[in-house]
Amino acid sequence: MPTETRADFATYLRSRRDKMAAPGPGSSGATTRRRVPGMRRQELAEAAGISVEYYTRLEQGRAPRPSREVLTALARAVGLTVAERNHFFRLAGELPPEPLAPDSELRPGLRRLLHSLDDTVPVTVHDGRLDVVARNAAATELLGPVPTDGRFRRNIVWQGFTAHARAVLGHKGAHEYGRWAAAELRAAMARYPGDEYLRSLLADLSTNSAAFRSSWARGEVSVAQSAEKHLYHPTRGWQVFQSEMLHDAERDHWVVIYAPAG
Repeated sequence: MPTETRADFATYLRSRRDKMAAPGPGSSGATTRRRVPGMRRQELAEAAGISVEYYTRLEQGRAPRPSREVLTALARAVGLTVAERNHFFRLAGELPPEPLAPDSELRPGLRRLLHSLDDTVPVTVHDGRLDVVARNAAATELLGPVPTDGRFRRNIVWQGFTAHARAVLGHKGAHEYGRWAAAELRAAMARYPGDEYLRSLLADLSTNSAAFRSSWARGEVSVAQSAEKHLYHPTRGWQVFQSEMLHDAERDHWVVIYAPAG
């Protein structure tokens, strides 16, 4: 790490140690009277499974860049939140760890926001596995209720290769959506490389959908978070929307807002 980066990393590490509660009476290193609050270097080094000499050099900004394993152990030892851990990794010049799985629960505040827009703007939320987590009333009216049966029926990639998608999007729109959906699936599988659900979804679509196989063969990875969409409303006919995708990184949820265009 550059000298300035080492100093920032060392300062943050010291500040977190100072905030840690000292071990209880039965713990090693807790038998003498303390002059300052927080954990001692030796105690934190032991909790992280590294030598106190190496830990001391980290706090003094004299150690080389720590490995991801050491960073993970230190983050766990000082009880960092997800946001704090990600910041900790970036200070060390490393990308934050990817989550093992997206959160399945919608944040209460986001749920209230969805309901507050029930009569005005369609809003949907899907998770990092591309399963629909929630739709507000306006989105349900436009896209239909969230399916409750079938392993993949909540998945927006799987939904993109159904007759319902063609009815809502039209032939051209369904083709464009299929390309986007396949690209999104490839990105999700890179984010969760060992996820059995995503692998099973890929196998199912590859076996049963020629349209998916064609889209998948393009090798595309999606980065688009904004698009104009023509959607068929069951009572109002064809409508044009500007869709915008917003990311809740902590839970890996994607909020999709369909704002009427024009």
